[in-house]
Amino acid sequence: MSTAAAQRRELGLFLRSRRARLTPADVGLPSTGRRRTPGLRREEIALVAGISATWYTYLEQGRDVRPSEQVLLALASALRLSPQERAHLLHLASSAPQPRRAEPERLAPEVAAIPLLLSANPAYLTGANHDVLSHNPAAAELFPDLDAPTGGRPNVARWVFTAPSARQVLVDWEREAQGLLARLRAAAGRHPGDPRFTSLIEELHAASPEVRAWWPRYDIQVSRGGAKRLRHPRLGLVTLTHTAFHLADQPEQTLVIYSDPAGSGPAPA
Repeated sequence: MSTAAAQRRELGLFLRSRRARLTPADVGLPSTGRRRTPGLRREEIALVAGISATWYTYLEQGRDVRPSEQVLLALASALRLSPQERAHLLHLASSAPQPRRAEPERLAPEVAAIPLLLSANPAYLTGANHDVLSHNPAAAELFPDLDAPTGGRPNVARWVFTAPSARQVLVDWEREAQGLLARLRAAAGRHPGDPRFTSLIEELHAASPEVRAWWPRYDIQVSRGGAKRLRHPRLGLVTLTHTAFHLADQPEQTLVIYSDPAGSGPAPA
């Protein structure tokens, strides 16, 4: 399958996932009784969006059609998309496909050294698919087994879903894991057919029942900061804020820094 065809297929998957979560009442249509499958029918979404049902069907089927921005925005409104989801839709439908990469991502030495300059704070740099490209000893201490041999680079998603220590360290594991998978899902949609993503996703599906259950939902999230409750192996239960910065020259490479803004140290267990 060509990269363009893979991107059109991804668009169809995304549209179907969003159609499946809506009911007629959500969009102001009368109920028509019991349905064999959840969600709205294709012709109902087309009606609400004011477009041809045939045209919408072609989009879901991954055919080589070129919807205008006006049509895409009408679909975003009909599907009740969030701003993040609308941006994802526009990217899938209108952006040129990203080239498939055969080589792993690399960092310039001066960029790779940045986490080491933040020695007091856990910090790491990740690539587009959450490979850990560089990290400091504080991050290795906070996230044990991140460096465990896996046949390749350490990867945050692999650690969260396959390392037993992740469920111990991340107090709110399910919430954190769902958010990470939503960010990986969004990134994978921007890189259809990219082996960095396809091999990782296959591995996670094989290893994790949660990934198998959550992946079809097609949740979307972008990198953001916030606070996490963590069990530090030395300090015990702590609440740390984390901030994500995208590199100017490589916007899909992300620097993540953890800190304790209050300087309060361990939280009470």
